[in-house]
Amino acid sequence: MDFSTPPYLLLERTSVRRIMLQVLIGLLPGIAAYVWLIGPIILFQLLLATIAALSGEALMLRLRNRPMAMFLTDGSAVVTAWLVALTFPLMAPWWLVVVGSLFAIVIAKHLYGGLGQNPFNPAMVAFAACIVSFPALMSQWPVIGLQLSLREQFELVAGLAPRIDVMSGATPLDAIKTALKVSEGSVDVPTLLATQEVFGNFAGRGWEWVTTGYLLGGLWLWQRKVIGWQAPLAFIAGLSLLAAALSAWQPERFANPLFHLFSGGAMLGAFFIVTDPVSGCTTAKGKLVFGFAAGVLAYVIRVFAGYPDGVAFAVLLMNLCVPLIDMYTQPPIFGMKKER
Repeated sequence: MDFSTPPYLLLERTSVRRIMLQVLIGLLPGIAAYVWLIGPIILFQLLLATIAALSGEALMLRLRNRPMAMFLTDGSAVVTAWLVALTFPLMAPWWLVVVGSLFAIVIAKHLYGGLGQNPFNPAMVAFAACIVSFPALMSQWPVIGLQLSLREQFELVAGLAPRIDVMSGATPLDAIKTALKVSEGSVDVPTLLATQEVFGNFAGRGWEWVTTGYLLGGLWLWQRKVIGWQAPLAFIAGLSLLAAALSAWQPERFANPLFHLFSGGAMLGAFFIVTDPVSGCTTAKGKLVFGFAAGVLAYVIRVFAGYPDGVAFAVLLMNLCVPLIDMYTQPPIFGMKKER
């Protein structure tokens, strides 16, 4: 028999561990697409990030005299580690993934008070810090279709083999941005999408499946009520509306919304990053504002700024605005009329 205190609402039993486990399950379709397209080296990258994150978590818990078993097994550090591994380039040097994971846990999480206290998304802080500190390594993504054995992939990650140029290529976002800049108006977006090998049916060749995997995983999390619909839908709407407006205005310079939604970290950001319950907004209206503004900022940074994908920086900028957004979107207190 279940007992509860007034107002006698029986809620489904849940816990941090249960929620984090479901988030990890939601990431699996995207990870499976990575394995299919590139190879199982992504699993090693996930393992590296997980070990580094749990090690950093254990060290900080020990220094702060906090119970280790409870926090090490709640799954929050593992979720952060997986997001770091999935946002960092595949076959990045092992130490880069370790540094990013440790930075996320030690600096972005525990120095702010630990789980539930961090004002910024830890994985996005790690991404931003590493892309500023190691821009060349953070821009080297493997070419889809590159035939490498697992041993060769492992040697690249471990630093036992030279990182030659043919082993890496630009992301679809970076490719289209660089081509338009170099050509100085001599080529247009439709021509690039139709002729460049890096592009597929409607986005990056192969990467379309990865983002589709994140979309499926995110929809599953929404169906399970692990995340709400407000932030993901608003993020997609903000990114899509601005992309649609500029594409309709100058289609030769700006790609269509479908390209932007299925390129880079759009779907990962929509369902797994802007939905962070700690660094994001808590009110329903606030989540709409947060997600929409993050989507707009992500597009602006992608197209007009120096980085090919702006999801991380957009989320971090909006994290700064969370207290203000929550303050102005608070619903009226139960039983009280809304102030005029």
